[in-house]
Amino acid sequence: MSIEVKNLVKIFDDKRVIDNVSFKVENGETLAIVGFSGSGKSTILKLICGLLNPDGGEIITSEGDIAMVFQYSALFDSLNVADNIAFALHERKELRNKYTEKEIRNIVAEKLELVGLKGIENKYPSELSGGMQKRVSFARAIVTGPNSILYDEPTAGLDPISSTLIEDYIVRLKDETNAASVVVTHQMSTIKRTADKVIMLYGGKVVFEGTPEQMLRQDNEYTKQFVTASLEGPMKMISEN
Repeated sequence: MSIEVKNLVKIFDDKRVIDNVSFKVENGETLAIVGFSGSGKSTILKLICGLLNPDGGEIITSEGDIAMVFQYSALFDSLNVADNIAFALHERKELRNKYTEKEIRNIVAEKLELVGLKGIENKYPSELSGGMQKRVSFARAIVTGPNSILYDEPTAGLDPISSTLIEDYIVRLKDETNAASVVVTHQMSTIKRTADKVIMLYGGKVVFEGTPEQMLRQDNEYTKQFVTASLEGPMKMISEN
C-alpha cells in the first residue's frame, strides 16, 4: 500500500486532536476524510506530508513524493503558470539539474494538458478563474510524479459546475498516476464522485469507516447526522483545528 496510518496521535495544548486513528490507502485508491469542522481532518493531511510531527503512532508511505493540493491553490502571484508548475523542478536540490529547460517546458505542457488547460503557460494566476487556479495547482502537485496526492477541501469556494469539474479531475489524476489519494472534504458530491472509501472523524476519533454507499445508508447516528446536515445528533460543532 502507499499510505498506512497506525494508531496516530496528535496533541495540541494537552488536547488530543487526533486520537488513535488508523487507516490504509492502496495505490490507485481514494480515501475521503470527512467530518464536521474541528474534527482533525486537515491535521491528518499535515501529519502525512510532514508539516506536523505526530505525538504517537506511525505513518508508513511508499518511496517517492507526497503531493499536497492546498485548499485555496496557493499559487505564486508573481510567477506565471509555467513557473508555478515547474517550481519544484527548479528549486528542489535533487531535481534542480535533472532536466533541461526544454524538458521542463515539455513536462509543464504535459501536466497542463492532463488537467485540461493546454496552452496557458504564460498567463498569471490573477488572469485565471478560481477553478482554473485549482487545476493549475493540480498540475503543480503532479509535476514530480508523486506516489500519493493529498487534497485539502479541493472544491472550497467553487460554484457547483466548477466543483464537478474538479471532482472529475481528482478521479482522472488517480487513474493516470495510480497514486494513493486522500481527500479532505465536507461536500457530499465530492465524497460520492471521488471516493472509494470513507472515514468520518469526530473528536479526533474514527466514528465511521466504509464505502460512500455504506455512509449514505445512514446506519449509525454519526453518518445520519452528517448526511442529513442535522443539528440533532452526537456531533456538536466546535472550532476548526
